[in-house]
Amino acid sequence: MIVRPPLPVPQSWSLGDLERMRLVLRGGSVIDWRRLHFQSKDEVDRYLRLCLFEPDDPFDRARLQRILDEAVEYLRTSFRYRVAEEVARPREVQDLFLLASGAGEPQSLRRIACIVLKVMHVVHHVEARGVLHRARVSEDELAQLVTARVDHAIAGLRRQGLPIVAAAGSVKTRHSLITKLLAKRETLAAQVYDRVRYRVVTSQREDVLPVLLRLCDVLVPFNFVMPGQTQNTLFSFRRLVRDTPELRRLAPELQAGLHLEDHDRREGNQPPPNEFSGGDYQVLNFVVDLPVRLPERAVDAADGRIAFCMVELQLVDQQTAHANESGENAHARYKKRQLRRVLRRLSRGLVVPKKRP
Repeated sequence: MIVRPPLPVPQSWSLGDLERMRLVLRGGSVIDWRRLHFQSKDEVDRYLRLCLFEPDDPFDRARLQRILDEAVEYLRTSFRYRVAEEVARPREVQDLFLLASGAGEPQSLRRIACIVLKVMHVVHHVEARGVLHRARVSEDELAQLVTARVDHAIAGLRRQGLPIVAAAGSVKTRHSLITKLLAKRETLAAQVYDRVRYRVVTSQREDVLPVLLRLCDVLVPFNFVMPGQTQNTLFSFRRLVRDTPELRRLAPELQAGLHLEDHDRREGNQPPPNEFSGGDYQVLNFVVDLPVRLPERAVDAADGRIAFCMVELQLVDQQTAHANESGENAHARYKKRQLRRVLRRLSRGLVVPKKRP
């Protein structure tokens, strides 16, 4: 008899779950956090494995210590921070995550542990980017590594009985990349975030967030969500908390009040909607810098094997997915609007695309 884990509906979320979901829904940054939510060493180990560090592997432990040493040196050199030895040289790296979650005394250790982990987050990205530049791996092979990891995670969730009715990935062709860059308003060649894209369709609208939470458990480390790249027209975080008594009781403990999303709208901190989409197109769309492990043959012995590849994840329910493929929202019309913009930009208004009969 197969025992399937229960669907993690909002009524059962912990404060840490709520914070992770908010980070995705608004496209926030973990650099703005003031605490973590790990309760045990086992939880930290699961998170490290999600980031592709193996806690029991001496090479990975040494790499984590090197990243920690560089972060501490940066803080001591740049800001003359007095980083306590309990933070700079923890007995185990897992202790650092527990300190940042409020375990232990004094509370000042929580603050400095959080600061150190934020710098470690950036140091790790810088190091991984250098590894990728030196690695003997093509863009196509990197995309294959990413799609294999995403496919494996989604297949596992479907085997567990999660209400995923469809899941499909795609890698942009070279022509699609050229079109996208030409269509962008920026004058310089901008970053394309969705070369690798996955769309996950759930049975009902209320299934989207539980499926997203499980994806964050098995695939997406919350701290690697790309800030400012979320398009969310499906859910209001404030309404979700207000309408769920169990979440409403957690609201006073959030790192920022429920006014944060309103502040984002007033200050223009949210990305504008895709100008080529139909007016009533709805989706939860975000970008994650997904860690992947490179083949041993592709890196030097002294280098780490973890690199990052940006993946766009779209989550939507079945009914909304159908509406998104009809009328003005249809993909064919989206591409037609995009190509018309590109041709007009290239021709500087001298050539007008002919209407097809």
